[in-house]
Amino acid sequence: MAPPALLAKRRRAALRTAAFLSPWLIGSAVFFAYPLLSTVYFSFTHYDGFRPPAFNGTANWSYVFTDYPLFWPALRNTLWLVVVMVSCRVVFGLGVGLLVTKVKTGAGIFRTLFYLPYLAPPVAATLAFVFLLNPGTGPVDTLLDGAGLPAPGWFTDPGWSKPALTALAVWGVGDLMVIFMAALLDVPKEQYEAAELDGAGAWARFRHITLPNISPIVLFAVVTGVIQAMQYYTQPLVAGKAAAGVIGGSGQQFEPGYPDKSTLTLPQLVYNLGFQRFDYGAACVLALVLFALSMAFTALLMRRRGGLTGADA
Repeated sequence: MAPPALLAKRRRAALRTAAFLSPWLIGSAVFFAYPLLSTVYFSFTHYDGFRPPAFNGTANWSYVFTDYPLFWPALRNTLWLVVVMVSCRVVFGLGVGLLVTKVKTGAGIFRTLFYLPYLAPPVAATLAFVFLLNPGTGPVDTLLDGAGLPAPGWFTDPGWSKPALTALAVWGVGDLMVIFMAALLDVPKEQYEAAELDGAGAWARFRHITLPNISPIVLFAVVTGVIQAMQYYTQPLVAGKAAAGVIGGSGQQFEPGYPDKSTLTLPQLVYNLGFQRFDYGAACVLALVLFALSMAFTALLMRRRGGLTGADA
């Protein structure tokens, strides 16, 4: 058994450590643990925000997974955006970062031009895209018609609405460009010089030098992109309203997902159920589904990071 003096010293060290950690511990308990536990609790109750919650077992879970007709289309759309939109943003952001780092003259101008779209407010940017891609009067389809190419319906066509949202997300890729630029400029030039002396081409240098060196940044971009895609709310809702010709006003109801549920996402259903239909129990079920999906994707990416970036796991 350790002497009393040593035990007292360890106890003081533990208390000191706990004191330093207390801001994080309190913040995590108040803003993460308590809301999460409350969400789990409310998911097993009938609660409308006015009367006290009443326990109803798994009725909310059964309703969401079997009886709520919008859940599965929203889940499919959300997963599509996670896979396609996040991949396009990461690839395009990395490509732009590589391009800008290679520019010798006017690099500052190019950085500014590529970063500015990221600063555009989401609502304004979405409305601008809906106008540009309007199948009747939009300049993009006018140019395509003039060139003899097929003009898609974009936000009015269920088959093109998600690609249009992806184009909007790729347009605002300035945040990833800056992150990748910083990582690319940190890659040791000596490795490139050695590879050139060995006769390695551009693709070999990118695959065996660039990717392994920036693999943590690529993983960070993918994980944060997945989390953002799981919270994708404003752009699809605004695009659906604008394409449908709905002008938001007090007391006006709008069923999200236009056209034909193709822009419907799980965060929209959380708001629709919780704050428009006052079904907080079912909304909590959807919130937990989002949380579980985010954790699953993050764990999978962290586990498979070597296959994702070409580096050793």
